[in-house]
Amino acid sequence: MTGGTIQSIDYAAVAAPLVLVLVAGLVLLLDAFLPARPGGARALGLVTLGGLAAALAVVAAQAVSGATRRTFCVPASLGGESASGRAAAASCSFVADRFTLVIAAVVLAAGLVVVLLSMTEIAVQRGTGPAERGRIPAGEWYFLLLATLTGAVLLPASRDLIMLVVSLELVSLPVFALTALRRHDGRGSEAALKLFLVSVVSTAITLFGVSLLYGVTGSVHLGRIAAALRTAGDMAQVTAVAVVLVVAGFAFKIAAVPFHFWAADVYRGAPVPIAALLSVVSKASGFAGLILLLTSALAGQAALWAPGVAVVAALTMTAGNVLAMRQSAAVRLLAWSSVAQSGYILAPLAAYAAEPHAAPQAEPRVAVGASVAYLVFYAAMNLIAFSVVTLMTRRRADDPGDLSGGGFGSEGDAETGDLEAYRGLVWRSPAAGLSLAFALVCLAGLPPGLAGLFAKIVVFRAVVDGGLGWLAVVVAVNTVAGLYYYIAWTARLFAPPAAGESRTVSMRAAAGVAVAVTVAVTVVFSVAPQVVLSVAQ
Repeated sequence: MTGGTIQSIDYAAVAAPLVLVLVAGLVLLLDAFLPARPGGARALGLVTLGGLAAALAVVAAQAVSGATRRTFCVPASLGGESASGRAAAASCSFVADRFTLVIAAVVLAAGLVVVLLSMTEIAVQRGTGPAERGRIPAGEWYFLLLATLTGAVLLPASRDLIMLVVSLELVSLPVFALTALRRHDGRGSEAALKLFLVSVVSTAITLFGVSLLYGVTGSVHLGRIAAALRTAGDMAQVTAVAVVLVVAGFAFKIAAVPFHFWAADVYRGAPVPIAALLSVVSKASGFAGLILLLTSALAGQAALWAPGVAVVAALTMTAGNVLAMRQSAAVRLLAWSSVAQSGYILAPLAAYAAEPHAAPQAEPRVAVGASVAYLVFYAAMNLIAFSVVTLMTRRRADDPGDLSGGGFGSEGDAETGDLEAYRGLVWRSPAAGLSLAFALVCLAGLPPGLAGLFAKIVVFRAVVDGGLGWLAVVVAVNTVAGLYYYIAWTARLFAPPAAGESRTVSMRAAAGVAVAVTVAVTVVFSVAPQVVLSVAQ
């Protein structure tokens, strides 16, 4: 950084998103010259995979070095602050610290799985002529995926309000197009429209709250906002409104109650890989932004937002579990399960706010670490389930005699009986059936799915240590309630196949690789949970 308006850029700090941007441009360039054949789409998928792997390698290298990198910094003197190290750090717009690297690693790893699922689904599109009306354009598909992942990697590194909002929109906007990219798909278009309207409303609310924060503090940098709010006693009411609006805006993004109503319909109408993207990448980004705002800019207002976060967490996990119990469609069940998981991830943040009052001996970072750890565990478990669902939809798309639905990423048009398609899956395809059973057991928090058990223990302990006994009871009750639909689905997998249902589900192509990788990672997390816990703290 230099004085005046000219500053140097630490390209090593922004290397990961820079790699994604360059690969996105390369994908568009190659799409213009590669033949419109399955081989061309496969090549674009491989280039996208290579770009994500390179970005993940950059994140791993930064983590190994252990150095926090900052760029796009404003001199402390411009803000009227002393030139201390803390003030300088607070004035940087992009910070690659441990929190940034952990979230970026989750996003990029999930992105690899989503690309593998996309390669499987795009391979279904064959032939030419009128039957190709719904064909997915591979170039646009992978470009939009890379754009979303770029925003998801930028967001946890953002340390000012402008970068936070821009990154959040970069995550959201391409998803609208991805959801409706299969032309002449009415349900996909409806899902994209619902997602667009929800996102517009949430963005408007967030921007309103952000503008009030800037008006009160005169700064966009999170650290400076926190310092300014300590002396803004005469603006307490405006600050309270700003806090409520900002939290509400992010609650839309993570599908928290009462802003959860869009999740099931959008997941159901979107292609299965995009449902997986929404359930992991979009959720991780939303939580990253919420955590940064609450713990960096609004830490001094913990007494204001703590009770609200606790209530929202309790309602979110309860509503998600209750609604999941009523579902007979696999993707809708996973959607409401994802809403419930958002409640579990939110719970420790309420404990973070309570720690200074109820447990002064505990470090506030423990609660944030619990949320991040649960998010990492959840991402691995949930991606297994979506990978197997993708295999099932591919089987129906490949079968012209199956009238239950099909096409790209479609889980079938019938609203009832979808879970019945998984009956006897363990006997028809042991690899797919056992993988899905393992994922469901993990999500339920039962052995041998120890990853899910450790995740819930971490959250429960953080809530108890934060002095929120009533919330701990709600977490425990909801954990038991969640067993109902997870075990019911698992039981179907081991039941005898339905009459006439003897077809196997092939563990072929990229989705099979996605299943294998996610299962392997979840097994590692189950055997050695300290791998996640030590990094997340």
